[in-house]
Amino acid sequence: MNTFLKRTLILFFIITLGLLAYCIFVENIFEKRLSPKDTVKFELNDLKLKVFYNRPYKKNRVIFGALVPFNQVWRTGANEATTFETNQPLNIENMTLPAGKYTLWTVPRDTTWTVIFNSKQYSWGVNSEMKPMWDPNYDVIDIEVPVKKLNTTVEQFTIAFDNSTDSLSLTMAWDDVKIAVPLK
Repeated sequence: MNTFLKRTLILFFIITLGLLAYCIFVENIFEKRLSPKDTVKFELNDLKLKVFYNRPYKKNRVIFGALVPFNQVWRTGANEATTFETNQPLNIENMTLPAGKYTLWTVPRDTTWTVIFNSKQYSWGVNSEMKPMWDPNYDVIDIEVPVKKLNTTVEQFTIAFDNSTDSLSLTMAWDDVKIAVPLK
């Protein structure tokens, strides 16, 4: 066998072994995720915003007050910590959020939610005891926003940017609940 063929087979073997190890120890890349990853982007003039999150499904479960307890910090999605990025400072309820990358945490309640922008980057949303990895010492902004009850059910957790009324907001909706964080 010639040298080129031997090297090609060895390289192919190493790549295959690496993919197998990744699938076993990290994440099965061939299996569909229960809470798929998603990225939402918004661009207007020089402003660029981006949210990375995982989108769990309702699946006939009671969501708020049960699966997602009231009055407790929630990782705002599933799996990895949800991140929010802005390339320019934003005004949120008369507070300035500097340009940068933040993790996004929420505290759901029946009539209001607290939305928290945290400067620490976390690799995952919860620890081994399923407690949020959130550290309040890194909170940059936390605001209260009202809950809007929906007439329809949102099956999959959804984060979006809404600029339909020339008033930009970051929205989150799941089950029969929607919130909007005003951004300027």
